Amino acid sequence: MNLSRMLGQRAEDGRPVRVGLIGGGKFGSMYLTQARLTKGIQILGIADLDPQRLRTTLKRAGWPDEQTDTSSFAAAYQSGRTYITDSADDLIAADGLDVLIDATGDPAAGIRHCLAAFRHGRHIVMVNVEADALAGPLLAKHADAAGLVYSLAWGDQPALIAEHVDWARTCGFKVVCAGKGTRYLPSYHHLTPDTVWDTLRTYLALDHPDQINLKMFNSFLDGTKSGIEMTAVCNATGLTPQEDGLAFPPATRFELSSVCKPRENGGTLSRSGTTEVTSSLYRDGTDVPHHLAMGTYVVIEAETDYARQCFTEYHMLEDDSGQFAALYRPTHMIGMELGVSVASAALRREPTGAPTGFHSDVVATTKKAMKAGEMLDGEGGFTVWGRQCPATASLAAGYLPLGLASEVALTRDVAEGQMLTWSDVTLDTADPAYLFRREMEQTFG
Repeated sequence: MNLSRMLGQRAEDGRPVRVGLIGGGKFGSMYLTQARLTKGIQILGIADLDPQRLRTTLKRAGWPDEQTDTSSFAAAYQSGRTYITDSADDLIAADGLDVLIDATGDPAAGIRHCLAAFRHGRHIVMVNVEADALAGPLLAKHADAAGLVYSLAWGDQPALIAEHVDWARTCGFKVVCAGKGTRYLPSYHHLTPDTVWDTLRTYLALDHPDQINLKMFNSFLDGTKSGIEMTAVCNATGLTPQEDGLAFPPATRFELSSVCKPRENGGTLSRSGTTEVTSSLYRDGTDVPHHLAMGTYVVIEAETDYARQCFTEYHMLEDDSGQFAALYRPTHMIGMELGVSVASAALRREPTGAPTGFHSDVVATTKKAMKAGEMLDGEGGFTVWGRQCPATASLAAGYLPLGLASEVALTRDVAEGQMLTWSDVTLDTADPAYLFRREMEQTFG
C-alpha cells in the first residue's frame, strides 16, 4: 500500500518512472488518461502504427497538444514530454526507458517486443494476454534470467483473479475455483464478425458497427477471450483447467459458492482447484439477476468447523453447507488501473501476476466444417474459437494453439467443433513465434 508514496518520492527526486506504450487502442487509451495525472510517471514514448489516429485518441483522453510537442526520445526525456513514433523497436531502444507496456493483442508481435525489451533491460507489463497464453511461461523465464519483471496487467481480469488467489492462499484458504463473469450462450461459439453485431446491439449502447472492432469484440462473446484469460490465470497460479474446459454455468454473484464447487459437493465443477467463467444469461437467453459479467471472483473452502462458523458470523457468501464461500469484485477498469502494474514492476520489482508454469492452453476449435486448403483467421474470426484445455492434454494430443491459428491453411477436411492439431495445418516452421512456442513446450512439457 505504498506505491503512490514511492511514486511521489520519485517525482520529488526528479526521477519519474519512464514508461513506453506499444498500442494506443482502448486499453492503452484508458491507461494514458490516468498516467498523465499520476505523480512520478512519465510516458516517455508511445508507438502506434497510425500516429495520427493516436493523436486523436490522446486528445479524447484529455492530453494537451503540447505534451507530445517534442522531436525525439532524448528531448522527451529532458522535457518530461512524450514522443510519438510508429516504430516499436525505436521505443524499446530509447535511453532511459524503465517499463514497456505491450498492448497490441498480437501474439507474435508480443513475443518479439518482449524479447527485445529484455535485451535492452526493460521490465514488461503484458497487456497482450494473447501472447501470454501462447508462450507466457517461457517469456517470464527469460525475464527472470535477465533480472527483469514480466507482469500481467493489473486492471485486466487475469491479474485481478491472480490477486484473489494469492489473497486466499496467504490467508490459508484452499482455493476451489477462481474466475470471472461474462455474457455467454452455447450458440455464441458460432458467432462471426458478420453476425456478432446483432448480439452486441442488444446490450451495448452503440449506434453503428463502425464504432468498434467487430473481430475483437467477437472474441469476447465466442468463448475465446475467456479461454485465453483463464489460461493466463492457471499459468500464473498453478490452478488447472477442467478436463472439458469452461462450461460457463449461469450464476448470480450470490450463487458463486454454490455453482463453482465440485459436482460431488453439489456444484458444477469436475473437480477442485480450477477455473470457471460464469454466464450472465440463462440458457433460455434471459438475464441472470445480480450477475458478475464484468467482475472477478474466488471460491474458497473452510477446512475446519470454526472456519465455517466464521463464514456465517461474518456474512460470507456461503453455499448451503457453509463449507464453501465466495469473494468477488464487481467490475474491472482495465487500462485505468494499469498504473499499479507499472509502479509495482519499477519500484518493487514485483509482477502483479506472472506465469510460473505451463498448466493451461488455448486450442483452436472449428466454428464450422471446413475443407482442406481453407484458411484459418484466428481469434474472433470466422473459422475458429479458443477452447481452454489442460496443458498436459494439449501436449499429449498435439493440439494447435489458437495463437498460431491465423493465416494458415488446413491440410485436410475438418468437422465443426473439432479441436485442431498441428498436423491439421501447414505452418511456417521458421516463424519466430512458432519456434518460441515449440521451445516453451520443450522447456515446460
